[in-house]
Amino acid sequence: MRSLYVRPAVPWVTTVARLVVAGVLIAAGWLKIGTPALSVQAVKAYELLSEPVATAVGYGLPIIEIVVGVLLVVGLLTRVAGSVSALLMLAFVVGIASAWARGLRIDCGCFGGGGKLAAGQSPSYFWEILRDGGLFLLGAWIVWFGPGRLALDSALGLAPARSPGRPDHDADGTDDEPDTKESL
Repeated sequence: MRSLYVRPAVPWVTTVARLVVAGVLIAAGWLKIGTPALSVQAVKAYELLSEPVATAVGYGLPIIEIVVGVLLVVGLLTRVAGSVSALLMLAFVVGIASAWARGLRIDCGCFGGGGKLAAGQSPSYFWEILRDGGLFLLGAWIVWFGPGRLALDSALGLAPARSPGRPDHDADGTDDEPDTKESL
């Protein structure tokens, strides 16, 4: 009986997940795109990538964040954008955890800044990992459940019809077993 109440909420939960992830990505990208040198410096502060790769990531990341965020807002290529956002968040979690494990004292550079902490500032790695881990889970939710409501994917017929919460459906949105009602 419980699934009768949960199923209708799933598309709306997915829509909220899309908008939350999109808002974070757009804000992060927007705050970095105006100061690309600081974005590059923040990526280099992690000491994980070679100089040329860190430079390319520093310049490209804000653009990717904004594009993926906009795709999520309008619900276009939603599963692809959700996948990219989840992978970005996973990379951020790994990067922050690596910096923490190696004793680096840097700002994550997630919302601008050059990766260096001001005198007397302490890193907040735990909260950054928790935030990005939660955003990873939202990205995975988007991939699993599709575009949700108010999405161009649905309006343009790009999202296959699939009942929310029913991963056992075939690719065409149908299953081989008839639905049965739960008894009280």
